[in-house]
Order: sequence, then structure tokens, then C-alpha cells
Amino acid sequence: MLNVLKKLRIDYPNLSFIQGDSFYWSPRKNLIHYRHIDDSPESIWPLLHEVGHAQLGHRQYSSDFELLSLEIEAWKQAKLLAKKYSNEIDENHIQDCLDTYRDWLYKRSTCPLCTCSALQIDTDRYSCFNCNNEWQVSESRKCRTYRKKQKASKNEAF
Repeated sequence: MLNVLKKLRIDYPNLSFIQGDSFYWSPRKNLIHYRHIDDSPESIWPLLHEVGHAQLGHRQYSSDFELLSLEIEAWKQAKLLAKKYSNEIDENHIQDCLDTYRDWLYKRSTCPLCTCSALQIDTDRYSCFNCNNEWQVSESRKCRTYRKKQKASKNEAF
């Protein structure tokens, strides 16, 4: 699979590739970070996914749902890239990866008071349809989900 990395470097000279602790795309630097790649075909899948982000011009997102949409697009692009490099990405792997984002979004959007799903009103704030509770969440998608209460609901006693 190291041959695929060599081919990616040749095919995408505008991108830089650097080995690190995790896979991610840094749009400011046109840099793709990747973990160790071995001889197994699946070791290259996350790298192809990050190249997909780069190819699609993904730079930022304004909502949790938009982030999930970008992830779906990048995996679709990764599947096309995999074919180009005589590889095939297992659909179960893709869905497992997307499930981490779906679970993260669900946890952030669940009202801490009434457990109903809610609407994101800002990059780091949600508001509940059911009880009018508002809460703040971390902007980071890599940390544990915390929900900090913003205002009391109409039904809550002081």
C-alpha cells in the first residue's frame, strides 16, 4: 500500500503528506496527515478519504449536519479514488466511520433536560423544540460531548 502513497504524491503534487498520529486534512497548509500504512488494503482507506476532502475543496463547515454531509461526500470521493488505485473500500467500514459522526451529532443535539432532539442554532449552541432549553456544546469534534445549560426553560422552576 506504500505504492499508493507514492502514486498519490505524484498525482497530487499540490498536496503534502506527512506521517503522524492520526488521519486528517489541513486545508490551510494543503497537508494530509496520516498514520502508519502497512500492506493491508484497508490501511490506505482513511488516506484516500482525506485526499477526497482535499479534492472536493472542503475547508470549513458551519453546522454539525454540514460536517456529516462533508464526511459522506469525502467517502464517496474516496471510493472513486480507491478504484483508480485498484482498491475497493468496504461499505461497512465507511458506515462505521460515519456512525461515529452520527453518534456525535445525536449526543450533541439531545436535550439534557427532556432528551428530545433539538435544533442547532449556532456553531456551538442548540435549542430544544420541546422544552425551549438552550445549551452550549464544545466546538471540537474530537472531544467528549459536553452540554452546558444556557438558559432556563419556561417549565423549569428557579
